[in-house]
Amino acid sequence: MDQPIDPQCRAYQAAIDVLCRPWTAFILAVLQGGPLRFNELAERTRGLGAKTLSARLKDLDARGIVARHVEPGPPVRVQYELTAKGRAFGKVAAAIELWGRELVPDERPTSREGRVPKARA
Repeated sequence: MDQPIDPQCRAYQAAIDVLCRPWTAFILAVLQGGPLRFNELAERTRGLGAKTLSARLKDLDARGIVARHVEPGPPVRVQYELTAKGRAFGKVAAAIELWGRELVPDERPTSREGRVPKARA
């Protein structure tokens, strides 16, 4: 990066304000895969309570990072998807993961089943 980061910059502070909320980055990362209904999001964000998930989604919707779409019912279905602002988080998430690998250099990637892949000879 050629330019030094200005931590007093309004844009920097706005981004930090979003990401400092617990679970927000995790929700944004999960939604990178595409739109999800509330129950699907809740299932993929195990450990996060419904009340907190709802509050984070409302905040992200109000900031224009997540779009909430209501499909009339019955039953009424609500789907959440990232806006262009939310999809831009993908670049940030990749940078965070890269930095995390520097912090935990001996961590081996796991497969989707959660098992460490066998080393190839």
